[in-house]
Amino acid sequence: MSLKTTPLNAWHRANGGRMIDFGGWDLPVSFSGLREEHQQVRSAVGLFDVSHMGEVRLRGPGAIAAVQHLVTNDVSVLVNGQAQYTVMCNERGGVVDDLLVYRFSDDEVLLCVNAANREKDFNWIVENNPRPDVQVIDEGDDWAQIAVQGRHAVAALNPKASVNVEEIGYYHFAPCTYAGIAGCIAARTGYTGEDGFELFVPAAHAEAAWSQLMVDGGPFGVQPIGLGARDTLRLEACYRLYGNDMTEETSPLEAGLGWVTKLRTATPFIGQEALRAQARAGLTRRMAALVVEKRIARQHCPILHDGEVVGEITSGTRSPTLDSNVALGYISKPLCVPGTSVQIDVRGRTAEAQIVRPPFFTRDY
Repeated sequence: MSLKTTPLNAWHRANGGRMIDFGGWDLPVSFSGLREEHQQVRSAVGLFDVSHMGEVRLRGPGAIAAVQHLVTNDVSVLVNGQAQYTVMCNERGGVVDDLLVYRFSDDEVLLCVNAANREKDFNWIVENNPRPDVQVIDEGDDWAQIAVQGRHAVAALNPKASVNVEEIGYYHFAPCTYAGIAGCIAARTGYTGEDGFELFVPAAHAEAAWSQLMVDGGPFGVQPIGLGARDTLRLEACYRLYGNDMTEETSPLEAGLGWVTKLRTATPFIGQEALRAQARAGLTRRMAALVVEKRIARQHCPILHDGEVVGEITSGTRSPTLDSNVALGYISKPLCVPGTSVQIDVRGRTAEAQIVRPPFFTRDY
């Protein structure tokens, strides 16, 4: 089976992208090297091709009510031009996906979902849409998405944008024309822990927008950034990755996402009762952030305390910023306290670790 490609695939291949199969997509894992790309985003600005992400539009008089039924956060508080992070749950309270909600109006909402879940999420939304007056439209192939991330993101994006992107607030967005390309959306969101934007561009114009961003980011040494640095950046910021840190077998409460799980919304959402019951009973496990000595703890490594298995690593890496090994994992709730010492079984060898308060990295501007 051939791999799916984004509209920027030819550019990546012509400009030194080291391509890999990422969940059925042909995507660059790196260009100049993971550490260099990571530091470029932390110190200046970098560009990510995230066009493999999915977009689903809900349109009709009941669009807000339909989304409220599907997600755990309270979308009723959003104003036009505001975005929100949230999750969709199944009836058991397990996470179907985490996603972003973009409110355009009372009658129109755009959802951005994870690439691996595009088909699953679209089908879930259609099957669970409570409003016959709401149309559900799969726009995943209509858009390219370019993430412009780093302290100089405004300077890189602003010159050719029809709006002053500096005036777009955090987790807000604005429709715009970019580099003469009509129908774009500039959203002040991202997955790196840095300031930045996700620029939605009509797919046919992706390479023109990308090339212009490379020009305007040139004074800041802009680089294309691959999947490898995207993962180390998000992990330093303790952002969860669906499929690793969340699945349909984990709840948002366990994942430390109680802040986007509104158990008392006026309009019930799918899984709300199961999550209320879990909250009443008390969690038995919870997501923890860990600093690991000497070894990198990868997904599925057991977490031990006093010789007993008390949890499991879900994500782990070497942090280029901190120059230490960091990880996320689920651990028995009584032990999930900063300062607790545990051990990690890394391929049969024990590594000492300590639970710390997340995130591992916070930007200084």
